[in-house]
Amino acid sequence: MITDIQGHALSGANPGAATAYEQAVAAFQIYRGDPMARLDEAIAAAPQFAMAHLLKAHLLALATEPDAVAMAREALDAVRQGMALDEREASHAAAIELVLQGEWTQAALALDRHNMRHPYDVVALQAGHLVDFYRGNARNLRDRIARVLPHWSNDMPAHSIVLGMHAFGLEECGDYARAEAVGREALAHQPLDCWAHHAVAHVMEMQGRPQDGIGWMRAREPQWAGEDNFFKVHNAWHGALCHLELGQTAEVLALYDGLIRAGRSAVVLDMVDASALLWRLHLAGVDVGDRWVELAQAWDAHADGQLYPFNDWHAVMAYLGADRPRDVQRLRDAMRNAGGATEAARWAADTGADLIEGFVAHWQGDHDTAVQCLYRARAIANRFGGSHAQRDIIDWTLTESALRGGQRGLAEALAHERLALRPHSPVNLGFLRRARGLGDGATARQRRVRAAVTA
Repeated sequence: MITDIQGHALSGANPGAATAYEQAVAAFQIYRGDPMARLDEAIAAAPQFAMAHLLKAHLLALATEPDAVAMAREALDAVRQGMALDEREASHAAAIELVLQGEWTQAALALDRHNMRHPYDVVALQAGHLVDFYRGNARNLRDRIARVLPHWSNDMPAHSIVLGMHAFGLEECGDYARAEAVGREALAHQPLDCWAHHAVAHVMEMQGRPQDGIGWMRAREPQWAGEDNFFKVHNAWHGALCHLELGQTAEVLALYDGLIRAGRSAVVLDMVDASALLWRLHLAGVDVGDRWVELAQAWDAHADGQLYPFNDWHAVMAYLGADRPRDVQRLRDAMRNAGGATEAARWAADTGADLIEGFVAHWQGDHDTAVQCLYRARAIANRFGGSHAQRDIIDWTLTESALRGGQRGLAEALAHERLALRPHSPVNLGFLRRARGLGDGATARQRRVRAAVTA
């Protein structure tokens, strides 16, 4: 029986196919190269190679793109049409099926159980870690890895990859010192591990260390900025956030026009970063010109209002900037009318609708409505998706709406809340200064909104 590098049986494989498969797994681990091409080679060499089909289905399902999800379904169907699967491989198939059904938490729980039975299955660990990320579950980002890490040792293949995942989970749970230490340890063993690099970048973002963040990105740019690096855009986005914190908007626009958007990436994760960065620039009063137009056109292939509402919310930002009200309304209606048939649909109805309504209201200058919607939607850590750094755009927009709407008490409270986490942040200090500069001329409607928010 042919096995993978961790010793798991690979049903239907031959030696050449197994080699191509391991190359795909290695590319997936560091988000570098072309794992799909290697998997196609493995399948061509061994058409009944179950794990090659299953890893392909994992990658496509986790892309959160409509076309990719359709291809993931085809890959999973191929597995189920007569391929021999052992218990571990059947468990992979079951988890993928749940993701395709929009049942992210059920998929995470299935992979929890899988990881407990197969603690060395690094593909399942990484897939589960991404599922936890897509549903915004900070605790399981940490604990999924913590449950298996004692089984691993430094001399085992992919041990540093497991450390990199643990670093990100520690960061999302606020254990910043350990997160940075573990992330740096992972990189000492595998300098090309983009996930570990980005975990350390998240620490610096959450601790309000923009100068350190800029230095971190620049010093390690050769490891994360290559053309074959899937995380190139996201890491550049982290660098841009550091510059934005310091008010260096020319540098932010240069990064946007360069590493972030010069290639006109059609990858939805890259477009999420682009939307979020342009929106932050808009909040900062920067004229971004016609950049919204190109980005909105790129969103057309992905924003279906059904698959993954976190993406649709970011598409709405671009549609607002590009003055495309019909597409904004299309996604507003999709969120409002989302049923409860799947978990993803419930995310849309319970959180996506308020986020989109709040961002639309902010854009249109209806700051009272924006405050109501965004204050309701802000506590989404375990039921919508994204990282703390990504979701900070909600509180940033909420605070800005409170300021522009003349709601001094709320704006000052939000500024204090942000400063408790990042006391030296120029952005947060600016919020407090502006809040204290507001008069006390609240309208009757604003007073009613304040009462509703604090009720």
